[in-house]
Amino acid sequence: MTILNMLSFGLLIAAFVLAFARMIRDPRREHRILALDRVVAVDLMSTLSIGLMILYAAVTGQTVFFDVAITLAFIAFLGTTAFARYLEKGKK
Repeated sequence: MTILNMLSFGLLIAAFVLAFARMIRDPRREHRILALDRVVAVDLMSTLSIGLMILYAAVTGQTVFFDVAITLAFIAFLGTTAFARYLEKGKK
């Protein structure tokens, strides 16, 4: 594995840990803002997971991870969209 691949893995994992910390953090803010922060953090974590899967697939040559990454991207998109609709309905 090259130094660039290791650096990429390290940066993606560091970003994942920071997004996870953002998700579990409990600021003293309005409940609605807290929910939005957590949704954005979970969406970021899913995007970083997709990046890790694609990088791993590229390094090892195991193409099954591309399929898993595409499936995770679709599920993450649907989940974020569903939550946005839920928040929009509660606003009216």
